[in-house]
Amino acid sequence: MASPNVIELTEANWNEYVTSGTLVVADFWAPWCGPCRQLSPVIDRVADQFAGKVKVGKLNVDENPQLAVKYDVMTIPRVLFFKGSDTPIHQEIGMLSPDELAKLINQYA
Repeated sequence: MASPNVIELTEANWNEYVTSGTLVVADFWAPWCGPCRQLSPVIDRVADQFAGKVKVGKLNVDENPQLAVKYDVMTIPRVLFFKGSDTPIHQEIGMLSPDELAKLINQYA
């Protein structure tokens, strides 16, 4: 992860972040996924833009398969939004521009 503002989400720290009450934007990805690598700079940019206001994290589906199954993640990249609960309030599949992602964050933050 290039941005220091992007959290590495794992099965071990998942509940700590998603139930915190702050909006959490979770990028479900894998290193072998080309579109995931294309989305990565967008995630970094938005994490920097919203630092201190929103938690932005990346979850490697290969390393955390139980969470991928729990949220029925069959295709990646997939971005899930959480606020105070481990039930997503919104999700997007595929590529997003920085402006599209920022608009969604502003809508749910």
